[in-house]
Amino acid sequence: MDESERELSELRREVVESRSLTIKTNNLVNALAADLKSLAKRQQQRERAVWLNNATIYVVSVAVLLVVLKIAWDARVEAVTTSANARLAKLEGVEAELQALKTRSTGRTETSKHAVELYDLVRQNKQRELIERWEKNPEVSLTKTERAVIEDAVSRARSELSLVAYQDGLDHVRTARWHEARQSLEESLRLDPNAAHSPLAQYNLALALKQLGDQRRAIPILMKLSEASSDKEVMDDATYLLAEAQIEIKAWNDAKATLRNFIRRFPNSPYINQARTKHAELNLHH
Repeated sequence: MDESERELSELRREVVESRSLTIKTNNLVNALAADLKSLAKRQQQRERAVWLNNATIYVVSVAVLLVVLKIAWDARVEAVTTSANARLAKLEGVEAELQALKTRSTGRTETSKHAVELYDLVRQNKQRELIERWEKNPEVSLTKTERAVIEDAVSRARSELSLVAYQDGLDHVRTARWHEARQSLEESLRLDPNAAHSPLAQYNLALALKQLGDQRRAIPILMKLSEASSDKEVMDDATYLLAEAQIEIKAWNDAKATLRNFIRRFPNSPYINQARTKHAELNLHH
């Protein structure tokens, strides 16, 4: 009986220990499961963080790569643009030089053409045509030597034609053809106003104008000649003729002053007696 109770007690104790062990095992299993679940969750979070880090790194790497490519591409485009602009500028410079050469060539062709035409007029002694051609375009482009030669030829032609016109004017004065004399003498002075015969041409022009009744044009010419002239021999004639012109327009006071000046300045003039007589008559009547 005691032994049965003892076995029963032992069996109960083993059952209790077994239950206790089972409970502990369950608790351990539950704790292990919780730990595994916690580990799994942390692993998932760690994996997600790693994935996010990798994704971020990838995105950043791609962005950096794109920026580098953009910079490299811009640099390449800038280099190509600079090279193209340099070539374009060089091409424009070459075109400008070519155009300048064409212009100079054309200008030189025109210059040569003008020079040849002017030389032909000089060679053919067509003096009037030479002067007219030169007066129409005195700024024609010529070399320094060509311009010097042509200007000398034009000056010589002016002098010669002026002298011819002056001689024609004197012939017309001698025959009292006053209109023709005025035209020839004006032409002579126009062609060469500084010629040696210019003072005499001016005097005879004033004489022709006076004879034509145009004293108001004659008087300024005579006043200039009487006051200063490169030909001293014409000064007394011009002064006496000035007095006559002033008398004709009834400028009595001016005429008296001119005659007084004539008598004082030219006592040996062949007109001295006439001047004194006219001066006395003016003082008597005016």
